[in-house]
Amino acid sequence: MSLGHACVDVYQGSVAALVPYFVAERAYSYAAASGIVLAASLLSSVVQPLFGALTDKWAMPWLLPVSTLVGGAGVALSGVGGSYALTLVVVAVSGIGVAAYHPEAARVARVASRGSHTAMGWFSLGGNIGFATAPLLVAAVVATGGLGASPLLVAPAVAGAALCVAALRALRTPGASAAVARGGDAVGSDDWPSFLRLSGAVVCRSIVFVGLSAFIALYVRERAFGGEFAGTAALFVLYVGGAAGTVAGGRLATRYGRVPVVRWSYALSVLAVAGVVLVPGPALYLFVALTSAGLYVPFSLHITLGQDYLPRRVGTAGGVTLGLTVSVGGLASPLIGALADTASLQVALAPLIALPAVGWLLLRPLREPAMPDAAPARSEGAETPPVERPC
Repeated sequence: MSLGHACVDVYQGSVAALVPYFVAERAYSYAAASGIVLAASLLSSVVQPLFGALTDKWAMPWLLPVSTLVGGAGVALSGVGGSYALTLVVVAVSGIGVAAYHPEAARVARVASRGSHTAMGWFSLGGNIGFATAPLLVAAVVATGGLGASPLLVAPAVAGAALCVAALRALRTPGASAAVARGGDAVGSDDWPSFLRLSGAVVCRSIVFVGLSAFIALYVRERAFGGEFAGTAALFVLYVGGAAGTVAGGRLATRYGRVPVVRWSYALSVLAVAGVVLVPGPALYLFVALTSAGLYVPFSLHITLGQDYLPRRVGTAGGVTLGLTVSVGGLASPLIGALADTASLQVALAPLIALPAVGWLLLRPLREPAMPDAAPARSEGAETPPVERPC
């Protein structure tokens, strides 16, 4: 599941990684380039809650390989031809594929993880690795062959679809297949006020993350006086820091509790984003790395907190915390791009400093929810493996 997640989230990261090449090869303005990020996010934001609600009613494991292929096909076609409208359409189709994947994947991963924070951290790590490798993959393909070589970007989707099928087959033991079909036992009561506060905080995180993803490569070229490689390196640092941050988040939560770890991560992000916006030269890379840590440590914790606040709607919770709140950030990208066109990228990115602080304020009243047993049903007399519990 983790490797399949990596192959899907390559395409979320690829859209932002393609932006500098659209600007260079097709002479798009900042606003036009950010419109491509919006296209990947807009339909995704609309349909993702729908897919979450559907997976709460019916198990749809077939969505995993199908949505992976759809997400990859859209990005692979984005460089074909020179039509801006066609580019928007195929990138939007990719966004729908990514949106369809996440709610069902979060539900199945929850069953496979048996309620473990650390295991869900590894699942989220896969997505972060996909994000991190996207700039390198795009650079390897597009920087050498131009946008016309973009069809080669479909390769991770083919691999991801095969991995999803393999993961689902591995879960087809008598007990596990029953839990996958049910979506887990719905126990407990839904805490909507806490879930909405958590979602508000994650939306703030999403705007910061997607805004930096879309423009950090261009921004570093200006502030660090580097070329294309300097921008690609900054985007890679932003993404790859999440690999360590996500795994660390699961381990820290096991020791200190999820809610305190999430709060402190948002507090760190305020200072880190300020450094990205205000500090010039090579030191900027250090603050990009700190921003990555602050944004990614709580990533998998958002998922399990959301599922535990809404134990009867784990599909909806997973779709919102894992997918929707990532794509929502793309809705703000055109505003950032328009402000950058009229003023400067530094002025456009400055408001991002305040958003983690808003998220921290939303998180302050939250309490640790009870964590229901997410383990699959077992036959009578079967040995029950240990399940990690929050502190």
